[in-house]
Amino acid sequence: MKIGFIGLGVMGRPMVGHLIAAGHEVFLYRVKDVSQHLVEAGGKALDNPKAVAEAADVIILMLPDTPDVEAVLFGEGGVAEGLATGKLVIDMSSISPVATKAFAARIAEIGAGYVDAPVSGGEVGAKNAALTIMVGALASHFERALPLLKLMGKNITWIGAVGDGQTAKVVNQIIVGLTIEAVAEGLTLAKASGADPAKVREALMGGFASSRILEVHGDRMINETFDPGFRIRLHRKDIGLALESAKALDLYLPHAANLQQLMNKAIADGLGDKDHSALIKALS
Repeated sequence: MKIGFIGLGVMGRPMVGHLIAAGHEVFLYRVKDVSQHLVEAGGKALDNPKAVAEAADVIILMLPDTPDVEAVLFGEGGVAEGLATGKLVIDMSSISPVATKAFAARIAEIGAGYVDAPVSGGEVGAKNAALTIMVGALASHFERALPLLKLMGKNITWIGAVGDGQTAKVVNQIIVGLTIEAVAEGLTLAKASGADPAKVREALMGGFASSRILEVHGDRMINETFDPGFRIRLHRKDIGLALESAKALDLYLPHAANLQQLMNKAIADGLGDKDHSALIKALS
């Protein structure tokens, strides 16, 4: 299959590697030194998103935020200019559910399909092709995208219509973020009380408080190994999306709002590009 891929960051690079390894012809935009190995592996670098869309049957995006996706899709020389009837856009970025629906409608006017498929699992999941992928799309578009998604992830769930994947992702980010905060507060209390945080974590791993976040992020907090991972700055963006959705729906999400404030403090303290487990430092 001819695949376009735009967004060669920490997550995007290994995702492209899996597509190339599976034998697909992959067209790339904005290849830098750190992603040059993808060209050496068989990827083809092109000059702009329009050229990628013209060359590919399926165009995958993995970009940081809503404005980035909008610019790549609809800016001058953007993907939309190179689309034709029957092509498919798969957006694997984490962006606004509301904007996603609007983008999909504009792409549908061209005659192309649209799938929102944000991911969870971080750099490790991307490298191991073990991402959790939450999909919003028409059934026919999901079925078409699924073989490609299986090359990048393991837990792939079709949630429903376009936008539902992004909604699932912001829900994920609320739960992950608040659990990280809970672990951080617990370990902070343990240390201040004179108990060994590592031993407290070990004990809790055998009980009802056990979780993947206590296991992985708790270990990072104890050892202060805060290389990302998933940056606090990006997680704050996702919590902002959750709160925007809550505002539009007149919902009260007090703990998500408090989490955003803790992330604001962490970023003010210079921790924005550290792993989100570094939230524990913002409590001190």
